[in-house]
Amino acid sequence: MHNRIHAAICTLALTFLVVAGTSSAQAQGTVRSQHGDWQMSCDMLPGASEEQCALIQNVTAEDQPNVALSVIVLKTADRQARLLRVLAPLGVLLPNGLGLNIDGEDQGRVAFVRCLPNGCVAEVVMDDELIEKLADGTTGYFIVFKTPEEGIGIPVSLAGFGEGFEALP
Repeated sequence: MHNRIHAAICTLALTFLVVAGTSSAQAQGTVRSQHGDWQMSCDMLPGASEEQCALIQNVTAEDQPNVALSVIVLKTADRQARLLRVLAPLGVLLPNGLGLNIDGEDQGRVAFVRCLPNGCVAEVVMDDELIEKLADGTTGYFIVFKTPEEGIGIPVSLAGFGEGFEALP
């Protein structure tokens, strides 16, 4: 299967805990700036010497208001990796993973790495090519599956992504 995104099958601790509401999800932290449809939120993590910042966008499926995603983009504290982390609602079909389509071009699927009380997390280490596609794109569709045949595409605006990513410390 064609797969341009690389699954990060690891046990990295979540640097941003996401609290899911009934129809939306909100990230903890202090909002520092707005970049198009993305917010930069920063928080001091226990044991850290400096704040961790991330770009965040919370979205809901247009036709299914109970299906919400939180999309979080961050650079690891050691600046060695750039992560795209998505919190999907409980009840998604885990073996099918999370699909990504940018402006009509399939980018492949990534596995879910863990489930928390408020949702399941998929995570990918972003390479330069994926970052460029996200920065140059208009809309990303994150696809979750309720059944093996039923994928739900949730649109995420990419407006401001490039600017916001560059602003991440």
